[in-house]
Amino acid sequence: MANGLPGRLLQRRENPRRASFLELFFDLAVIFALSRLSQTLLDDPSLNGSFRVLLMLAALWWVWFVTAWSADWFDPRTPLIVALLLWVMLGGLLMAAAVPTAFGKHALVFAIAYVAIHLGRAALLIPALRGHPLQLRTVRVAVWFAISGVLWVVGAAVAPAREVLWALALVLEYSLARLRWPFVRLGRSSWPDLQVNGIHLSERYQQVFIIALGELILMSGVTYSGSGLDRDSTVAFVLAFVTAVALARLYLVPAGARLGASIEEAGPPGSKLALKAGYLHLVMIAGVLATSAGMEMSIEDPGARDPARLFLPVTGPALFLTGRILLSALVDPRLPLARLIGVPLIILGGLASVNLPLVSSSAVVAGVLLLIVVLDALPKLWGPGRPVRRTDG
Repeated sequence: MANGLPGRLLQRRENPRRASFLELFFDLAVIFALSRLSQTLLDDPSLNGSFRVLLMLAALWWVWFVTAWSADWFDPRTPLIVALLLWVMLGGLLMAAAVPTAFGKHALVFAIAYVAIHLGRAALLIPALRGHPLQLRTVRVAVWFAISGVLWVVGAAVAPAREVLWALALVLEYSLARLRWPFVRLGRSSWPDLQVNGIHLSERYQQVFIIALGELILMSGVTYSGSGLDRDSTVAFVLAFVTAVALARLYLVPAGARLGASIEEAGPPGSKLALKAGYLHLVMIAGVLATSAGMEMSIEDPGARDPARLFLPVTGPALFLTGRILLSALVDPRLPLARLIGVPLIILGGLASVNLPLVSSSAVVAGVLLLIVVLDALPKLWGPGRPVRRTDG
Protein backbone atom coordinates (compact mmCIF):
# COMPACT_ATOMS: atom_id res chain seq x y z
CA MET A 1 0.00 0.00 0.00
CA ALA A 2 2.88 2.34 0.73
CA ASN A 3 3.95 2.08 -2.91
CA GLY A 4 0.43 2.61 -4.26
CA LEU A 5 -1.41 5.86 -4.81
CA PRO A 6 -2.57 6.27 -1.17
CA GLY A 7 1.00 5.80 0.00
CA ARG A 8 2.25 8.48 -2.38
CA LEU A 9 -0.51 10.92 -1.37
CA LEU A 10 -0.15 10.68 2.39
CA GLN A 11 2.37 12.56 4.50
CA ARG A 12 4.45 10.61 6.97
CA ARG A 13 2.95 11.69 10.29
CA GLU A 14 6.30 11.86 12.06
CA ASN A 15 7.79 14.28 9.52
CA PRO A 16 7.97 17.97 10.51
CA ARG A 17 5.61 20.08 8.42
CA ARG A 18 5.71 23.68 7.28
CA ALA A 19 3.05 25.35 5.20
CA SER A 20 3.72 24.74 1.52
CA PHE A 21 3.77 27.39 -1.19
CA LEU A 22 0.51 25.99 -2.55
CA GLU A 23 -1.22 26.31 0.83
CA LEU A 24 -0.11 29.94 1.09
CA PHE A 25 -1.26 30.52 -2.49
CA PHE A 26 -4.64 29.05 -1.53
CA ASP A 27 -4.87 31.61 1.29
CA LEU A 28 -5.02 34.41 -1.30
CA ALA A 29 -8.67 33.48 -1.78
CA VAL A 30 -9.22 34.28 1.92
CA ILE A 31 -7.96 37.84 1.38
CA PHE A 32 -10.54 38.42 -1.33
CA ALA A 33 -13.29 36.78 0.73
CA LEU A 34 -12.62 38.89 3.83
CA SER A 35 -12.56 42.10 1.81
CA ARG A 36 -15.96 41.25 0.28
CA LEU A 37 -17.38 40.38 3.69
CA SER A 38 -16.07 43.61 5.19
CA GLN A 39 -17.62 45.71 2.43
CA THR A 40 -20.92 43.86 2.73
CA LEU A 41 -20.94 44.49 6.47
CA LEU A 42 -20.31 48.19 5.83
CA ASP A 43 -23.20 48.31 3.36
CA ASP A 44 -25.58 46.82 5.93
CA PRO A 45 -24.29 47.00 9.53
CA SER A 46 -27.72 46.19 11.00
CA LEU A 47 -28.27 43.11 13.15
CA ASN A 48 -29.80 41.27 10.20
CA GLY A 49 -26.95 42.29 7.91
CA SER A 50 -24.39 41.28 10.54
CA PHE A 51 -26.07 37.88 10.94
CA ARG A 52 -25.93 37.29 7.20
CA VAL A 53 -22.26 38.20 7.07
CA LEU A 54 -21.63 35.85 9.99
CA LEU A 55 -23.30 32.98 8.11
CA MET A 56 -21.19 33.63 5.02
CA LEU A 57 -18.02 33.96 7.11
CA ALA A 58 -18.80 30.64 8.85
CA ALA A 59 -19.25 28.95 5.46
CA LEU A 60 -16.03 30.38 4.04
CA TRP A 61 -14.16 29.55 7.24
CA TRP A 62 -15.39 25.96 7.05
CA VAL A 63 -14.04 25.70 3.51
CA TRP A 64 -10.64 26.95 4.72
CA PHE A 65 -10.65 24.82 7.86
CA VAL A 66 -11.61 21.51 6.21
CA THR A 67 -9.06 22.17 3.47
CA ALA A 68 -6.30 22.98 5.98
CA TRP A 69 -7.17 19.81 7.92
CA SER A 70 -7.11 17.71 4.73
CA ALA A 71 -3.87 19.28 3.51
CA ASP A 72 -2.28 18.31 6.82
CA TRP A 73 -2.65 14.66 5.84
CA PHE A 74 -1.55 14.80 2.21
CA ASP A 75 1.61 15.70 0.35
CA PRO A 76 0.91 19.02 -1.41
CA ARG A 77 3.49 18.21 -4.09
CA THR A 78 1.44 15.38 -5.60
CA PRO A 79 -0.58 16.34 -8.70
CA LEU A 80 -3.88 15.16 -7.20
CA ILE A 81 -3.51 17.36 -4.10
CA VAL A 82 -2.41 20.31 -6.26
CA ALA A 83 -5.60 19.85 -8.30
CA LEU A 84 -7.63 19.53 -5.09
CA LEU A 85 -6.33 22.78 -3.58
CA LEU A 86 -6.81 24.66 -6.85
CA TRP A 87 -10.37 23.32 -7.09
CA VAL A 88 -11.16 24.53 -3.60
CA MET A 89 -9.49 27.88 -4.26
CA LEU A 90 -11.58 28.45 -7.39
CA GLY A 91 -14.75 27.56 -5.51
CA GLY A 92 -13.79 29.88 -2.66
CA LEU A 93 -13.23 32.75 -5.10
CA LEU A 94 -16.67 32.14 -6.62
CA MET A 95 -18.23 32.19 -3.15
CA ALA A 96 -16.37 35.38 -2.28
CA ALA A 97 -17.45 37.07 -5.52
CA ALA A 98 -21.09 36.22 -4.71
CA VAL A 99 -20.90 37.54 -1.12
CA PRO A 100 -22.44 41.02 -1.75
CA THR A 101 -25.54 39.45 -3.38
CA ALA A 102 -25.49 35.99 -1.76
CA PHE A 103 -28.84 36.71 -0.09
CA GLY A 104 -30.20 38.06 -3.34
CA LYS A 105 -29.83 37.14 -6.99
CA HIS A 106 -26.57 35.18 -6.60
CA ALA A 107 -27.59 32.89 -3.75
CA LEU A 108 -27.31 29.82 -5.99
CA VAL A 109 -23.76 30.75 -7.02
CA PHE A 110 -22.70 30.94 -3.37
CA ALA A 111 -24.49 27.73 -2.35
CA ILE A 112 -23.56 25.59 -5.35
CA ALA A 113 -19.91 26.67 -5.15
CA TYR A 114 -19.86 25.72 -1.46
CA VAL A 115 -21.41 22.29 -2.04
CA ALA A 116 -19.22 21.65 -5.10
CA ILE A 117 -16.08 22.36 -3.07
CA HIS A 118 -16.86 19.69 -0.49
CA LEU A 119 -18.27 17.07 -2.84
CA GLY A 120 -15.51 17.72 -5.38
CA ARG A 121 -12.92 17.11 -2.67
CA ALA A 122 -14.55 13.76 -1.93
CA ALA A 123 -14.79 12.87 -5.63
CA LEU A 124 -11.03 13.27 -5.95
CA LEU A 125 -9.98 11.60 -2.71
CA ILE A 126 -12.31 8.59 -2.46
CA PRO A 127 -11.01 6.80 -5.60
CA ALA A 128 -7.41 7.78 -4.80
CA LEU A 129 -7.65 6.28 -1.29
CA ARG A 130 -9.00 2.94 -2.46
CA GLY A 131 -7.77 0.20 -0.13
CA HIS A 132 -6.70 2.64 2.58
CA PRO A 133 -8.58 3.03 5.91
CA LEU A 134 -8.86 6.79 5.32
CA GLN A 135 -11.18 6.14 2.39
CA LEU A 136 -13.98 5.31 4.82
CA ARG A 137 -13.38 8.54 6.73
CA THR A 138 -13.69 10.50 3.50
CA VAL A 139 -16.89 8.65 2.59
CA ARG A 140 -18.48 9.54 5.96
CA VAL A 141 -17.65 13.20 5.53
CA ALA A 142 -18.90 13.20 1.92
CA VAL A 143 -22.23 11.63 2.84
CA TRP A 144 -22.91 14.32 5.43
CA PHE A 145 -21.84 17.11 3.09
CA ALA A 146 -24.24 15.71 0.50
CA ILE A 147 -27.05 15.86 3.09
CA SER A 148 -26.21 19.38 4.25
CA GLY A 149 -25.79 20.35 0.60
CA VAL A 150 -29.52 19.86 0.13
CA LEU A 151 -30.12 22.51 2.80
CA TRP A 152 -27.72 24.88 1.05
CA VAL A 153 -29.31 24.51 -2.38
CA VAL A 154 -32.90 24.58 -1.16
CA GLY A 155 -32.07 27.63 0.96
CA ALA A 156 -30.65 29.37 -2.09
CA ALA A 157 -33.79 28.58 -4.08
CA VAL A 158 -36.29 29.52 -1.35
CA ALA A 159 -35.51 33.08 -0.27
CA PRO A 160 -37.83 33.29 2.79
CA ALA A 161 -36.16 30.24 4.36
CA ARG A 162 -32.60 31.06 3.30
CA GLU A 163 -31.17 32.27 6.61
CA VAL A 164 -32.79 29.45 8.57
CA LEU A 165 -31.72 26.65 6.21
CA TRP A 166 -28.17 27.93 5.80
CA ALA A 167 -27.78 28.38 9.54
CA LEU A 168 -29.12 24.84 10.09
CA ALA A 169 -26.65 23.46 7.53
CA LEU A 170 -23.73 25.15 9.28
CA VAL A 171 -24.81 23.98 12.74
CA LEU A 172 -25.10 20.44 11.35
CA GLU A 173 -21.64 20.52 9.74
CA TYR A 174 -19.86 22.06 12.71
CA SER A 175 -21.56 19.64 15.13
CA LEU A 176 -20.83 16.57 13.03
CA ALA A 177 -17.14 17.38 12.96
CA ARG A 178 -17.12 17.43 16.77
CA LEU A 179 -19.03 14.10 16.77
CA ARG A 180 -16.47 12.66 14.30
CA TRP A 181 -18.91 12.29 11.41
CA PRO A 182 -21.03 9.31 12.59
CA PHE A 183 -23.29 7.59 10.05
CA VAL A 184 -25.42 4.45 10.03
CA ARG A 185 -23.40 1.35 9.07
CA LEU A 186 -20.33 3.50 8.42
CA GLY A 187 -19.58 4.10 12.10
CA ARG A 188 -17.66 7.18 13.13
CA SER A 189 -14.06 8.23 12.74
CA SER A 190 -11.65 7.55 15.60
CA TRP A 191 -9.38 10.28 16.91
CA PRO A 192 -6.34 8.58 15.28
CA ASP A 193 -8.26 8.80 11.98
CA LEU A 194 -8.46 12.56 12.53
CA GLN A 195 -5.01 13.12 14.05
CA VAL A 196 -3.23 16.22 12.80
CA ASN A 197 0.26 17.65 12.97
CA GLY A 198 -0.21 20.21 15.73
CA ILE A 199 2.73 22.42 14.76
CA HIS A 200 1.63 22.60 11.13
CA LEU A 201 -2.02 23.29 11.90
CA SER A 202 -1.28 25.94 14.54
CA GLU A 203 1.03 27.63 12.04
CA ARG A 204 -1.81 27.63 9.51
CA TYR A 205 -4.10 29.22 12.12
CA GLN A 206 -1.52 31.96 12.66
CA GLN A 207 -1.18 32.57 8.94
CA VAL A 208 -4.91 32.96 8.34
CA PHE A 209 -5.23 35.22 11.38
CA ILE A 210 -2.47 37.44 9.98
CA ILE A 211 -4.49 37.59 6.76
CA ALA A 212 -7.49 38.82 8.77
CA LEU A 213 -5.33 41.53 10.35
CA GLY A 214 -3.99 42.34 6.89
CA GLU A 215 -7.55 42.89 5.69
CA LEU A 216 -8.07 45.37 8.54
CA ILE A 217 -4.96 47.33 7.55
CA LEU A 218 -5.67 47.07 3.82
CA MET A 219 -9.26 48.28 4.00
CA SER A 220 -8.37 51.00 6.49
CA GLY A 221 -5.66 52.20 4.12
CA VAL A 222 -7.95 52.14 1.10
CA THR A 223 -10.64 54.07 2.98
CA TYR A 224 -8.11 56.60 4.29
CA SER A 225 -6.63 57.07 0.82
CA GLY A 226 -10.05 58.13 -0.45
CA SER A 227 -10.93 60.29 2.55
CA GLY A 228 -9.02 63.42 1.58
CA LEU A 229 -6.36 62.77 4.25
CA ASP A 230 -7.81 65.41 6.56
CA ARG A 231 -6.85 65.66 10.23
CA ASP A 232 -9.72 63.66 11.75
CA SER A 233 -9.45 60.89 9.16
CA THR A 234 -5.70 60.72 9.80
CA VAL A 235 -6.32 60.31 13.52
CA ALA A 236 -8.88 57.57 12.80
CA PHE A 237 -6.42 55.81 10.49
CA VAL A 238 -3.68 55.91 13.14
CA LEU A 239 -6.16 54.47 15.66
CA ALA A 240 -6.95 51.66 13.22
CA PHE A 241 -3.24 50.86 12.98
CA VAL A 242 -2.84 50.96 16.76
CA THR A 243 -5.84 48.64 17.11
CA ALA A 244 -4.36 46.18 14.57
CA VAL A 245 -1.04 46.15 16.45
CA ALA A 246 -2.81 45.56 19.78
CA LEU A 247 -4.86 42.69 18.34
CA ALA A 248 -1.71 41.11 16.89
CA ARG A 249 0.10 41.36 20.23
CA LEU A 250 -2.86 39.95 22.15
CA TYR A 251 -3.13 37.05 19.72
CA LEU A 252 0.55 36.05 19.91
CA VAL A 253 1.08 36.51 23.66
CA PRO A 254 1.19 35.05 26.33
CA ALA A 255 3.84 32.53 25.46
CA GLY A 256 2.14 29.99 27.73
CA ALA A 257 -0.55 29.42 25.08
CA ARG A 258 1.34 26.65 23.30
CA LEU A 259 -1.33 25.40 20.96
CA GLY A 260 0.83 23.39 18.56
CA ALA A 261 2.86 21.74 21.31
CA SER A 262 -0.29 20.95 23.30
CA ILE A 263 -1.87 19.23 20.30
CA GLU A 264 1.27 17.15 19.78
CA GLU A 265 1.60 16.24 23.45
CA ALA A 266 -2.01 15.04 23.61
CA GLY A 267 -1.49 12.48 20.84
CA PRO A 268 -4.55 11.45 18.78
CA PRO A 269 -7.04 13.12 21.21
CA GLY A 270 -5.19 16.36 20.41
CA SER A 271 -7.36 16.50 17.30
CA LYS A 272 -10.24 17.46 19.59
CA LEU A 273 -8.17 20.40 20.83
CA ALA A 274 -7.26 21.35 17.26
CA LEU A 275 -10.94 21.31 16.29
CA LYS A 276 -11.94 23.55 19.21
CA ALA A 277 -9.14 25.91 18.27
CA GLY A 278 -10.62 26.05 14.77
CA TYR A 279 -14.00 27.09 16.14
CA LEU A 280 -12.38 29.76 18.33
CA HIS A 281 -10.37 31.14 15.42
CA LEU A 282 -13.67 31.69 13.65
CA VAL A 283 -14.81 33.75 16.65
CA MET A 284 -11.59 35.78 16.64
CA ILE A 285 -11.64 36.39 12.90
CA ALA A 286 -15.28 37.46 13.15
CA GLY A 287 -14.13 39.95 15.79
CA VAL A 288 -11.35 41.27 13.55
CA LEU A 289 -13.77 41.56 10.62
CA ALA A 290 -16.24 43.59 12.70
CA THR A 291 -13.36 45.73 13.98
CA SER A 292 -12.21 46.33 10.41
CA ALA A 293 -15.66 47.52 9.34
CA GLY A 294 -15.88 49.74 12.43
CA MET A 295 -12.48 51.31 11.72
CA GLU A 296 -13.49 51.97 8.12
CA MET A 297 -16.62 53.78 9.28
CA SER A 298 -14.54 55.86 11.67
CA ILE A 299 -12.06 56.86 8.94
CA GLU A 300 -14.77 57.63 6.40
CA ASP A 301 -16.89 59.76 8.75
CA PRO A 302 -14.90 60.44 11.96
CA GLY A 303 -17.29 63.12 13.22
CA ALA A 304 -20.43 60.98 13.07
CA ARG A 305 -22.42 60.77 16.31
CA ASP A 306 -24.72 57.88 15.41
CA PRO A 307 -24.94 55.45 18.40
CA ALA A 308 -25.89 52.63 16.00
CA ARG A 309 -22.44 52.86 14.41
CA LEU A 310 -20.77 51.92 17.70
CA PHE A 311 -21.99 48.34 17.41
CA LEU A 312 -19.13 47.13 15.21
CA PRO A 313 -16.17 49.06 16.75
CA VAL A 314 -17.14 47.79 20.22
CA THR A 315 -18.44 44.30 19.41
CA GLY A 316 -15.44 43.43 17.21
CA PRO A 317 -12.65 43.81 19.79
CA ALA A 318 -14.84 42.29 22.53
CA LEU A 319 -15.58 39.27 20.33
CA PHE A 320 -11.92 38.83 19.44
CA LEU A 321 -10.85 39.07 23.07
CA THR A 322 -13.48 36.52 24.16
CA GLY A 323 -12.25 34.03 21.56
CA ARG A 324 -8.64 34.62 22.55
CA ILE A 325 -9.37 34.07 26.25
CA LEU A 326 -11.11 30.77 25.47
CA LEU A 327 -8.23 29.69 23.20
CA SER A 328 -5.78 30.34 26.04
CA ALA A 329 -7.99 28.33 28.39
CA LEU A 330 -7.63 25.26 26.12
CA VAL A 331 -3.91 24.96 26.81
CA ASP A 332 -3.26 26.97 29.98
CA PRO A 333 -5.55 26.99 33.05
CA ARG A 334 -4.07 30.32 34.22
CA LEU A 335 -6.34 32.87 32.57
CA PRO A 336 -4.86 36.37 32.28
CA LEU A 337 -6.82 38.71 34.54
CA ALA A 338 -6.22 41.76 32.32
CA ARG A 339 -8.03 40.10 29.43
CA LEU A 340 -10.93 38.92 31.56
CA ILE A 341 -11.44 42.48 32.74
CA GLY A 342 -10.83 43.81 29.23
CA VAL A 343 -14.05 42.52 27.69
CA PRO A 344 -16.41 44.41 30.05
CA LEU A 345 -14.08 47.43 29.90
CA ILE A 346 -14.42 47.59 26.12
CA ILE A 347 -18.20 47.37 26.37
CA LEU A 348 -18.37 49.98 29.14
CA GLY A 349 -16.00 52.24 27.21
CA GLY A 350 -18.24 52.00 24.17
CA LEU A 351 -21.34 52.83 26.20
CA ALA A 352 -19.60 55.77 27.87
CA SER A 353 -18.61 57.24 24.48
CA VAL A 354 -21.97 56.69 22.81
CA ASN A 355 -22.59 60.43 22.35
CA LEU A 356 -19.03 61.26 21.25
CA PRO A 357 -17.83 61.47 17.64
CA LEU A 358 -17.01 58.09 16.15
CA VAL A 359 -13.28 58.80 16.12
CA SER A 360 -13.41 59.47 19.88
CA SER A 361 -15.18 56.15 20.46
CA SER A 362 -12.49 54.41 18.41
CA ALA A 363 -9.88 56.09 20.58
CA VAL A 364 -11.54 54.77 23.75
CA VAL A 365 -11.61 51.19 22.43
CA ALA A 366 -8.00 51.42 21.17
CA GLY A 367 -6.99 52.81 24.57
CA VAL A 368 -8.56 49.88 26.39
CA LEU A 369 -6.78 47.40 24.10
CA LEU A 370 -3.46 49.13 24.73
CA LEU A 371 -4.14 49.08 28.47
CA ILE A 372 -4.69 45.31 28.30
CA VAL A 373 -1.41 44.91 26.38
CA VAL A 374 0.45 46.93 29.03
CA LEU A 375 -1.12 45.03 31.93
CA ASP A 376 -0.26 41.76 30.19
CA ALA A 377 3.37 42.83 29.92
CA LEU A 378 3.82 44.12 33.49
CA PRO A 379 4.45 40.73 35.18
CA LYS A 380 7.15 39.97 32.62
CA LEU A 381 8.75 43.39 33.06
CA TRP A 382 8.76 43.26 36.86
CA GLY A 383 9.11 39.53 37.40
CA PRO A 384 12.35 37.52 37.46
CA GLY A 385 14.06 37.11 34.13
CA ARG A 386 13.09 34.05 32.19
CA PRO A 387 14.01 32.82 28.74
CA VAL A 388 11.45 33.87 26.15
CA ARG A 389 9.61 31.01 24.51
CA ARG A 390 8.14 31.26 21.04
CA THR A 391 4.35 30.87 21.01
CA ASP A 392 2.38 29.01 18.42
CA GLY A 393 -1.01 29.43 20.05
